[in-house]
Amino acid sequence: MHKVENLKIWKKAIGLTKEVYTICKDLPSDEKFGLISQVKRSAVSIPSNIAEGAGRNSNKEFLHFLAIANGSSYELQTQLILLVELDLLKKQNIKEIIEKTIEIQKMNYALQQSLKNS
Repeated sequence: MHKVENLKIWKKAIGLTKEVYTICKDLPSDEKFGLISQVKRSAVSIPSNIAEGAGRNSNKEFLHFLAIANGSSYELQTQLILLVELDLLKKQNIKEIIEKTIEIQKMNYALQQSLKNS
């Protein structure tokens, strides 16, 4: 079992989720039950799955939940790109959030490798 509060990736994922919620306030209300909902769920899924995995009893279980969190991060990245492609947000407004998402993906991969080698 890992102490989730000490995991840098979890802290970054929490920060990312807060930023996603902030940008969603700028989206049209007619997307409330469509893309906005999906973007928020993907963002929340990242730290949630990291936390759930950290609370499990083995590294194998932790790896499983890190894989789910990684999938959610790629889902979020895709949805952010769609927001730009659909002209709902300007690229410069979410460039930093996409970069943070990619950083979390890299951290996730490194953590997975570390757990596999321990």
